[in-house]
Amino acid sequence: MGTITTTDGIDIFYKDWGSGQPIVFSHGWPLSSDDWDAQMLFFLQLGYRVIAHDRRGHGRSTQTSEGHDMDHYADDLAALTAHLDLHDAVHVGHSTGGGEVVRYLARHGESRVAKAVMISSVPPLMVQTESNPGGLPKEVFDGLQLQVATRRSSFYRELPEGPFYGFNRPGVEASEGVIGNWWRQGMIGGAKAHYDGIVAFSQTDFTEDLKQIGIPVLVMHGDDDQIVPYADSGPLSAALLKNGSLITYSGFPHGMPTTQAETINADLLAFLKQ
Repeated sequence: MGTITTTDGIDIFYKDWGSGQPIVFSHGWPLSSDDWDAQMLFFLQLGYRVIAHDRRGHGRSTQTSEGHDMDHYADDLAALTAHLDLHDAVHVGHSTGGGEVVRYLARHGESRVAKAVMISSVPPLMVQTESNPGGLPKEVFDGLQLQVATRRSSFYRELPEGPFYGFNRPGVEASEGVIGNWWRQGMIGGAKAHYDGIVAFSQTDFTEDLKQIGIPVLVMHGDDDQIVPYADSGPLSAALLKNGSLITYSGFPHGMPTTQAETINADLLAFLKQ
């Protein structure tokens, strides 16, 4: 574990375990690198080098009031990969982290990267516009910002208790440990970063970024994702990529890397070995 300092003075916390081919994990909103525990331990034991960082304003990184946009997220990731001098890396992003990976590849190139994976990810564009009629109305995201601004602690219980992991679905047994860990990660981060991050993940259009990417990219998405709806995300991203493939998971929720870790890890491993 360590930190790097970006050109604008932000300390980015990261974990770097093991050796071998590097796998770099980018977490979702409003969490931290801890959200990748099930993947990092799995791949570490298989001989991979596993790396994950806390996005600026999240987790143990600096709670700055500035730079909570996809360009800064991508630049921070680039600074980390350069600091560690990574090559032949596999980048895996969940939710907002998937957008971060896409913007990083489009903005900084693919010279250090072998493959990428987008899990339950926000591209191509979440918000509804004239050119993206299937998106969610902006009012949905305005409401999320209001919740963060006025009742963040309670809101950060309700999300994992309900739609994030699908614990609101009939017959699905909720895990207090999973819910509490989500709340813990969220509350460690900064409210300003989380507030601004909602705009970043909902209003950034990744269409042109996706078209630029030439390396193999695996898109993994559950068709019962209540956070990033499947129809306007996973299939559209896979179609825009030059070398994209899609795995659709029947009934899986947004937080499937945690609740369905065994399945997700196995499919990630198969993609790495291709």
